Amino acid sequence: MSSDSFYNPAIPHRRSIRLSDYDYSLAGLYFVTICVKDRQCLFGHVNGGQMVLNEAGEIARQEWEKSVEIRQGIALHEFIIMPNHMHGIVEIIDTKCRGDWQVAQATTIGSDQTHRSAGNQGDLPIAPTRLNPKSLGAMIGGYKASVTKKVNDIRQASESVWQRNYYEHIIRNAHSHQQISEYITTNPQRWEQDALYAL
Repeated sequence: MSSDSFYNPAIPHRRSIRLSDYDYSLAGLYFVTICVKDRQCLFGHVNGGQMVLNEAGEIARQEWEKSVEIRQGIALHEFIIMPNHMHGIVEIIDTKCRGDWQVAQATTIGSDQTHRSAGNQGDLPIAPTRLNPKSLGAMIGGYKASVTKKVNDIRQASESVWQRNYYEHIIRNAHSHQQISEYITTNPQRWEQDALYAL
């Protein structure tokens, strides 16, 4: 499966869009990709189809796993730290609901109207503003800030670790979840064909 199935960071001048009427604190599964600034291979390297994390990569992994300790109402599914980006599936849990499968419903905030195209726009670069503290954007923002601080401590720098935006994709069904999970876990095996591949 090509990474372009979910996003294409190689497309130049892509407009940064956030669905203004979509509530990213809604319960459901979200596939996120966060890229290192300038696509630097900051987190390690791939050797024989396996990701080998360096110290900065271990920080990125540990801080992602700590997200569930810091924030209530989220669960982490498959994720991978790659040399210059990371992929992960984040579940926002609605503790008031019961059931085996929760899908983030594309509803307009403050009304019962359904946003007809929210689930079909693919991956959208997100530039969060005035975030709901329980939203996906708040969780990603906290993660990026924590990794930046700790990585800068070890490299004695003050520059940003990450690109300004991130990519997200709302997972709509179990089939999509399975495909994306497989894409994440096999990402190191396809590193040289990845859209974000860098030496």
